[in-house]
Amino acid sequence: MTVADEVREALDAGRAVVALETTLIAHGFPPGEGVAVGIESERRVRAAGAVPATIGVLDRELRIGLEEQELERFDGDARKVGPRDLAAAIAQDAVGATTVGGTLAAARAAGIRFIGTGGIGGVHRDPRDVSPDVYELARTSALVVASGAKSLLDVPATAELLETLGVPTLGYRVDTLPLFYSANGGPPVSARVETADEAARIARAHWKLGGAGLVLGRAPAQSLDDVEPLIAQALELAAAQGIAGQLVTPFVLGHLHAASGGRTLEANRSLVADNAALAAEVAVAFVNAG
Repeated sequence: MTVADEVREALDAGRAVVALETTLIAHGFPPGEGVAVGIESERRVRAAGAVPATIGVLDRELRIGLEEQELERFDGDARKVGPRDLAAAIAQDAVGATTVGGTLAAARAAGIRFIGTGGIGGVHRDPRDVSPDVYELARTSALVVASGAKSLLDVPATAELLETLGVPTLGYRVDTLPLFYSANGGPPVSARVETADEAARIARAHWKLGGAGLVLGRAPAQSLDDVEPLIAQALELAAAQGIAGQLVTPFVLGHLHAASGGRTLEANRSLVADNAALAAEVAVAFVNAG
């Protein structure tokens, strides 16, 4: 594992650091667009007073902090890397784009406690498929800012599993867990918070009590409440074409972007950067409180 100088210096000095995943760059947007989203997310983290640490596997190393030219290597050919895949990607010299779960595992190793992303994985509508994100949250002392669970999931089942695993779901100025593209219709959160400082205080208390991960759900700025039929359609197409496992999410996202006339794509760009900024605000509040 190699930690970039800027990130290491910030961690050593007790400054705010926010981890960002690379699967969004490689597989979350049309070819060539993910890097711009990654750069904007880093810019928003810096604007809020924190240091970004985008995480991925390059050149047989787990890299904590990447340069812009390195971000460009995370294209559609990059391997999607969860917690179980980190070692193999390193040993096999693969370009490994970390998922939320992979980013959590790497952040735990590096000592980073705040993560910004689009949405977390969880229980799929086929309940045999459960993302490792939820289990990494159950064992990593980190707060993840997300627009709820990914839109293709069984969100109530995901919220129930998070409760079972002792992972708080906080709502940032909302009473229900956002549904990624939609601000409405999700299950109730375990607690509502109004400010980044309040979220930081809850995280600190949770960790002092021996808790692990928390999810801070931030509703998308533009709520698309008519996307559910398109998601169902995309999942039916994926099943008909034999698309399963890690390939489902990029397939569904691509279908949504096309079927919505680009509305979901624009919403996705916005919410990823907004979540990164809020993660930075909470991280700054946490370190300033001492």
